[in-house]
Amino acid sequence: MRPVRGQRALRPVLCGVRTVWEAVGDGAFFCPGCGGDRNYRRLAGRRRLTVLGVPLARRGDAGPVVECAACRAHYATDTLDHPTTTRFSTMLREAVHTVALAVLAAGGTASRTVLDTAVATVRDAGLDDCTQEQLHTVAEVLAADAGHGSSPAAEACGPALAMELHEVLTPLAPYLAVAGRESVLLQGARIALADGPYCPAEREVLETVGGALRLPADDTARLLAAAARTPS
Repeated sequence: MRPVRGQRALRPVLCGVRTVWEAVGDGAFFCPGCGGDRNYRRLAGRRRLTVLGVPLARRGDAGPVVECAACRAHYATDTLDHPTTTRFSTMLREAVHTVALAVLAAGGTASRTVLDTAVATVRDAGLDDCTQEQLHTVAEVLAADAGHGSSPAAEACGPALAMELHEVLTPLAPYLAVAGRESVLLQGARIALADGPYCPAEREVLETVGGALRLPADDTARLLAAAARTPS
């Protein structure tokens, strides 16, 4: 029987290379194909030369790759560097909480208005059980570690405080759009401005926040100036 015109006659595949995958780990990740959190398998592969479908000689290793349990697509292992949605939310809450504490440590905790603003900011970020007492206590400890003592306005952002800000904010920055990074900075600015203009220590802390969030220094200065001109 002749093949129909326009169709190719099927020919048996005599030889080729087939990859045999083996699961070497699993977990949860953010799947770029699905656009959400999914389970994954980490796969390592071995390439085999096949003849008539029978695997024979080895042709080296393949992978490792990450396979989504939902869409079955394969991705490079650096996909696991992207935080899951759950982890990202936690990182963002920690960022706002740390910025609030740093601003309080720099500017002092004597003002009830500042504490009220800080608590509201942290609760809006998702830490619903945050209280004034908690923020006050931790901020006082940070202020003592930074050497602010009883006159925080006279001191700058100490190395310990700067390190804490960078440890929390720098890993978050690559996964936040510019508007998101600016929002975190401005939340700190609103806390600092709740009792009046920035004191020198507050401004230095906020500049450190901008740097840790990978905002250009000029943009940080512009945003802080604009916040100071905006009525509370």
